[in-house]
Amino acid sequence: MTHRCEAISSLLCVGLDPRIAPDTQDVVGAILRQNLRIIEATADFAAAFKPNSAFYERFGAAGFEALEGTIRSIPNEIPIILDVKRADLGATSEAYADAAFRHFGVDAVTLNPYLGREALEPFLSARGKGVFIVCRTSNAGAELFQMIPPGVDGDPLYVTVARACSEWGANVGLVVAANDPTALRRVREIAPNSWILAPGIGVQGGDAGIAVQSGLRADGLGMLVHSSRGIAEADDPLEAARTLRDLIEAARGEVVGGNHGAQSQVGLAESRSASSGATSDSGNLSLRTRFHERLVTVGAFRTGEYTLKSGLVSPFYLDMRMVPSDPELLSMAGEAYSELLAELRYDVVAAIPTAGLPLGAAACLATGSPMIYPRLEAKRHGTGNRIEGIWVPGQRVVLLDDVITTGASKLEAATILREAGLVVTDLVVLVERGATGRRELLEAGITVHSYTGVAPLIGKAHAMGEIDATTRDKLIEFAGGDS
Repeated sequence: MTHRCEAISSLLCVGLDPRIAPDTQDVVGAILRQNLRIIEATADFAAAFKPNSAFYERFGAAGFEALEGTIRSIPNEIPIILDVKRADLGATSEAYADAAFRHFGVDAVTLNPYLGREALEPFLSARGKGVFIVCRTSNAGAELFQMIPPGVDGDPLYVTVARACSEWGANVGLVVAANDPTALRRVREIAPNSWILAPGIGVQGGDAGIAVQSGLRADGLGMLVHSSRGIAEADDPLEAARTLRDLIEAARGEVVGGNHGAQSQVGLAESRSASSGATSDSGNLSLRTRFHERLVTVGAFRTGEYTLKSGLVSPFYLDMRMVPSDPELLSMAGEAYSELLAELRYDVVAAIPTAGLPLGAAACLATGSPMIYPRLEAKRHGTGNRIEGIWVPGQRVVLLDDVITTGASKLEAATILREAGLVVTDLVVLVERGATGRRELLEAGITVHSYTGVAPLIGKAHAMGEIDATTRDKLIEFAGGDS
């Protein structure tokens, strides 16, 4: 979080809380169109994005699919806080933590402290992840419990929460209302080093400048000012985000006496240049951004009318077989797989022929992992091996392929490996089209780990001037139901 805030001189957290009609037919497409519009407009100013799970869960399976697509659409360098406010005991809490950090892959979550530290332990112990514990909320009814004085010293309950939770680890932050400057000052005194997530500006009466002056850490960091409707419902989300960011930076400069305002303009210029598709300083762009841009540049992502292997006619096509022909892109692919594999436990990588073979080689060179591959058609000469390479039964295998649309070829490969005594529980792919393949593999006990979805590629093609806004929206709508 610190790196991102310093890199772009911003403390703005942008909410992704899609509000669409309950009877919307294309839920996934509608949510992705709305969210991608906000992400594209505000990525230069967002220190973090915060989707609230409730706005997705209300639509059931389609909502979860839209949440997954939204998370994949956020540039890799921008932290994601999943607002779920979870808390429970034992295996239930472990399952909640696993869903947030392993399945969705977010960087932090919001939690409730009511059940005590025991309930939050699976989240607190997650390596490299953060939590924001509800302390003082922005709603009027919060005083019913949060202002109760539980101790002889007369401190309200939220103070007790801040005092206890701030000692639970360096990865623990606190949710404190931006519309209660007194609470912000009190919590900052109690927890001088903790990060504070501050909702409640705008509609709920909070003033961003006053909030920053009340809750900012001594080093000019340690605080995220959150806005959702104020940006999402603005006629121009980009201008709304920039205005709010500048207001926050001005207040920040007053508190620390620094030159944050000037720095923010430099950061903005660099970030705007990066988002415009410029490649003269591509080393400053994230791997994911450069990967998307390169796929579009070499023509691996193209529009038109294409019949897929499944028989579906698609208005765009992903030709990942072009990747090995471009050394720079192949190197990026190896790095992308390396990021996915770093989170998994395995003994050997099994690339799926044929597109997966050169990509698997790049991944294994990047990670130093051994590679094997199953023959989807039995070999009728030579050794007659069904699995090529060095392996022994009982080893844990990660399947690797370029794209997943349906699960057919992946399941075929998994069956060959499993019949030989190998353990297959995970698949890594560069691009995931829709949710059909993920569902099919999950039923077979295999979790899909994808580097990106289709929506970011569509967004990049639009940002690079390859397609217009109307085409972008149509492609995203199609991608929402893509199978």
